[in-house]
Amino acid sequence: MSSIFDFFIDPLFFASTMGAILMCLGASLVGTIVFVRRKTLIGEALSHASYPGVVIGVLLASFFLDASHESMIYFVFFGALIFSLVAFFLIEKMQKQFHVKGDASLCFILSSFLGVGILLGSRMQYTHPIYFRNVQTYIYGQAATMRDSHVVVYAFFTLLIILFIGVFFKQLQAINFDSKFSKALGLPTRFVEMSVAVLLSLSIVIGIRSVGVVLMSGMLVMPAAAARCYTNKLSKMFVLSGIIGVLSGFFGNYLSFLIPNAMAKEDMIASFSLPTGPMIILVAAVICFGSLLFSPKRGVLFRFIRSVQFKNRCLLENILKYLWKNGGLKTNNANFVMIKQSQNLSLLRVYYLISKLQMEGYIYKHDKGRISLSKDGFRRAAHIIRLHRLWEVYLYSYLGIGEERVHRNAEEMEHIITDELEIELTKLLNDPKLDPHNKPIPQKERM
Repeated sequence: MSSIFDFFIDPLFFASTMGAILMCLGASLVGTIVFVRRKTLIGEALSHASYPGVVIGVLLASFFLDASHESMIYFVFFGALIFSLVAFFLIEKMQKQFHVKGDASLCFILSSFLGVGILLGSRMQYTHPIYFRNVQTYIYGQAATMRDSHVVVYAFFTLLIILFIGVFFKQLQAINFDSKFSKALGLPTRFVEMSVAVLLSLSIVIGIRSVGVVLMSGMLVMPAAAARCYTNKLSKMFVLSGIIGVLSGFFGNYLSFLIPNAMAKEDMIASFSLPTGPMIILVAAVICFGSLLFSPKRGVLFRFIRSVQFKNRCLLENILKYLWKNGGLKTNNANFVMIKQSQNLSLLRVYYLISKLQMEGYIYKHDKGRISLSKDGFRRAAHIIRLHRLWEVYLYSYLGIGEERVHRNAEEMEHIITDELEIELTKLLNDPKLDPHNKPIPQKERM
């Protein structure tokens, strides 16, 4: 296989590639709706609940078709869809009518339906052993053996999902934001919710052939969870989730062939294979995990970096405050040891912070380790003191907090008060001159 484009041309790989892509696209779009509504576990319950429908569908097909007949897929899909919808309505009924909590109802339906499916399958293993092999393919999926008939079915269902989202996008936005308010406005909330239930069942039904009953819920959650890391808009989330789903479907299929083939050429492993369905889920998991770690706004790594930067900025500003209170521009009595003791920092950390302040032009270093503020450093320190004391006045005057308790809160707020909030505080407090401790509030200067 010389190129990834061969997967779209070669008849041997076309059906499995396009089937996986279409399945992942449909599942990721419906999964976005479920994810936004915080009902992701329902996908797990419905995928497992569809298993007895698969078994019964194969049993019904055994009366009319051979085990290898392509039309068997329609019996399987119809049976799985019926049981998935029945499971959905039972979950809803248990929660609303019998007041069973969500997690309990989901566990009850998942375990009971799956138990029925396993019971029927174990019996079928002895009565219809040839057909039982078809049932087994729907537990963990078998995307590599998909045919053109599967692709046609997947394309139809995926197109149906895309059309529904396009036509009812505004209603979905409103219902996801506030379902009760949307109902009061006269929006067809019940119709949309039932349609979502049908589409969720359809996406599960079309997906179990590729990734199986056990893994299907992952395909509903992971693309949506990854997309959520990059945007707050529902429209963009649909697009990103769909793209991630398509990439997962293709590269899961591609890597399941490429890795064993490469190992066989290197004589590393004589007999080695990677199932396509689990590889699709693994690719989606890698994308999701990478997004959770490295996305610019919500990624753990960048949030950690921003947190460290903010803590360093607070320490830098606290050092400037300390120098301002200990003479400001007039003296250079402060030194490294004094700053270390006042800020409770290690000497190495103090050297780093002082060097950074010097590079930014806020302090001067003198002989014998003495330090003083520059004019820019003095102005910035005075501005921090101003913000601190303005907030103390606000807490004391408007919230009635005692003057002995306002300092600690102001120590935190002084680092996050914006210029706009400073202007509003100044107007609200009539530009005060003294704080609650009768200390002068520095006047605002341009930095």
